[in-house]
Amino acid sequence: MPAADRGPDAAGGNDVFDVVVVGAGPAGGSAARAAAAAGARVCVLERAAVPRYKTCGGGLVGLSADHVGLDLTGLVRATASSLTLTLDGRYEVSRGRRHGQPWLSMVMRAELDAALLAAAQTAGATVRTGVQVMGLTEAAEDGEDAGWVTVRLRQGADVRARVVIGADGTSGRCGTHVGVRCDQVDVGLEGEFVVDAAMADRWTGRMLIDWGPVPGSYGWVFPKGRVLTVGVIGDREQGAALRGYYRSLVDRYGLTDLPREHDSGHLTRVRAAGSPLRRGRVLVSGDAAGLLDPWTREGISFALRSGRLAGEAAAAAVAAPRASGPHGVAALAAYPARVERILGPEMDAGREVLAAFARRPAVMHALLSSPGTFGLFTRLIEGRTTVARQLRRPGVRAAVAALAR
Repeated sequence: MPAADRGPDAAGGNDVFDVVVVGAGPAGGSAARAAAAAGARVCVLERAAVPRYKTCGGGLVGLSADHVGLDLTGLVRATASSLTLTLDGRYEVSRGRRHGQPWLSMVMRAELDAALLAAAQTAGATVRTGVQVMGLTEAAEDGEDAGWVTVRLRQGADVRARVVIGADGTSGRCGTHVGVRCDQVDVGLEGEFVVDAAMADRWTGRMLIDWGPVPGSYGWVFPKGRVLTVGVIGDREQGAALRGYYRSLVDRYGLTDLPREHDSGHLTRVRAAGSPLRRGRVLVSGDAAGLLDPWTREGISFALRSGRLAGEAAAAAVAAPRASGPHGVAALAAYPARVERILGPEMDAGREVLAAFARRPAVMHALLSSPGTFGLFTRLIEGRTTVARQLRRPGVRAAVAALAR
């Protein structure tokens, strides 16, 4: 874009960009890389130093691996080709995979986020860390300063951009600016436990999912070499019960007295149907938009995909000729519909399954543990099918609806 199109104070400025991405998680890294690769001048603003710890199970389902766009060889800490399912520690069912073909790859979120950010930098994005965003101000599209968003910072000069992509998490400034509404709030509790060689060997290649005692909750144990990631997630309103569940899960597997690299909690918020994904020149993606699976609370694949869609829309907007709309606004207007078309059915399906799971956890455990349905469950983990696709089958939809009653 010619400097003249950037505004009167933009030529050569260090604080004026085509696209500003707020947040350097999977959504932000994916958005920045997509926009920079398309030729936009991109700046990523991140509050923390990178790499930074993030509470996350770190299991990459098939959809995440398909859309990450990175060579995962150096990032994968372990893989799992054996899955154990339990119902609050009981009725254990374990199944392995022939030839050891893995169902799930395990990564550390700090390392994944840093790799995605490095890929964005390679594509041409500028990265600024230690920067706290305080708010956004959009100029009127028919005003003298039309087509610009000012990103207000706690310290240092404000930054201006044609488009801002909010990827700053579930309670960030961008979601508030856009007016994101969420109707499901969960709390996740997680620890990363340092284990000895014998325990690491016992968990090598094996992961565990436990359907929890709190309605709609579940827990997990993911192996990552000499570290086991253990966590639970469920309705925030049941916080005390979830803390008790987490302690019991940790104790059940003999981890209580082991050293912990991290022990933390976080909230996840799921977007309400019809919640906005855009306001003017500000788009939101990933957790900032409440985009995740309501049942599993898996968010990495949603972040990667929505971030890429946001980056592509932003780049198209800044490249659009003025004749196509007021400074490319038409290109931004298409973003919510693309997200709804691609991710909306998956979220709707997740809500339906969560309702059935919360109502009938024992029946869900029996179904998912049975030989035929177990194969379907692992295909979901691998990304070879989706819950939305399965719910298009009349028999499956009828069964899920009956469980939810």
